[in-house]
Amino acid sequence: MVSRAATHTPMEKEQQHEVAIVGAGIAGLATAVGLKRVGLPSLVLEKYPELRAAGAALTLFPNAWRALEALGVAHKLTPLYHAIERSRITDLSSGTTREVPFSRTNRGDTGIRSVHRKALLEALAEELEPGTIRFSSKITSIDQEGSSLLTALHLDDGSVIKAKVVIGCDGVHSVVARWLGLAEAIDSGRSAIRGLAVFPEGHELINNEALQYLGDGKRAGLKEMAAEAELTLIEVTENLAKDFPPEVQMAVRHLDPATVSWAPLLFRAPWNILLGRIHRGCVAVSGDAMHPMTPEIGQGGCAALEDAVVLARSLARARSSAQLAAGVEGYTKERRWRSAGVVAAAYLSGWVQQGGNAGMWRWAAKWFRRRIYYRFIHPRIVEAIRGYDCGDLPPAE
Repeated sequence: MVSRAATHTPMEKEQQHEVAIVGAGIAGLATAVGLKRVGLPSLVLEKYPELRAAGAALTLFPNAWRALEALGVAHKLTPLYHAIERSRITDLSSGTTREVPFSRTNRGDTGIRSVHRKALLEALAEELEPGTIRFSSKITSIDQEGSSLLTALHLDDGSVIKAKVVIGCDGVHSVVARWLGLAEAIDSGRSAIRGLAVFPEGHELINNEALQYLGDGKRAGLKEMAAEAELTLIEVTENLAKDFPPEVQMAVRHLDPATVSWAPLLFRAPWNILLGRIHRGCVAVSGDAMHPMTPEIGQGGCAALEDAVVLARSLARARSSAQLAAGVEGYTKERRWRSAGVVAAAYLSGWVQQGGNAGMWRWAAKWFRRRIYYRFIHPRIVEAIRGYDCGDLPPAE
């Protein structure tokens, strides 16, 4: 599948746009699609030469599917990926397994589905006009000249993009977030190895289930889907996965090396989201640039899609500079508490699942996990996440 939005043509030294979006990941493309649906044109600046499929796959909860419905994209993906009906969480130290059913809560609930990141990016990019995305466009600096209502983005090729609104969707190490003065993301002390296992002749795993195994400071998760990779695979096979059940080891043996990644898990402290400057005038951040989070509750991509809908709706009726600034401020007000809460829930979930960090905390985390977390807290987190509705978009005027 080739995106029509991937067209790149030479540009003049300086251009002016209504909205400039930095980053063509999930947040950036979804934001561009949302703005297009409400009648606001945008330019997406991506530092890489093409759409990146890093991350291999992600799980989208009903809150994300509602956002994709609002963006007019959900119908492209739901026929390709079946809904996960239940999750089985096994504590290897105690041998107990807890089943969490994922029942559909209402008629319009599409359920929880794992999708290929590349398929999601392409589905979003196809909605954009040719030339909307400018690849190989790395931001070197940002400035606002005096009383000018425009923000200037200086690129490494010497060109300058000036825009009334700038949205940073450039990930956890965001240039825009740094310009706003947001604190850097924090290392959680945990890391994740991700990859897609390919079974050309099928497998014996139960369909429509998500499997998770909690070990002593290690976890493994499997979901069915339609560093140097080789060294990572050796480390996983010979060390990290050796104490896990056969189904995990089988999945490891079938990993596609091209999809394997190993990275530390970073997050932004919730109080920095609540109290930090996530916007300045008509400049704001979205997605991982605003709320990088650990992946334990599967909400990184989901929250980015929510951001896109809320931002587009906030800017839908804005035309003057004052209205645009008010729209950006309204967006950040609506997203602060939701984002901070999800980041906190993800960190807590990971800390508990991982068994704390060391010493007495590991024992305390295991006790908390068995006696309290999965009985009382986890179900409420899941319901709060999947029940959230970011709302719809008004038609373009």
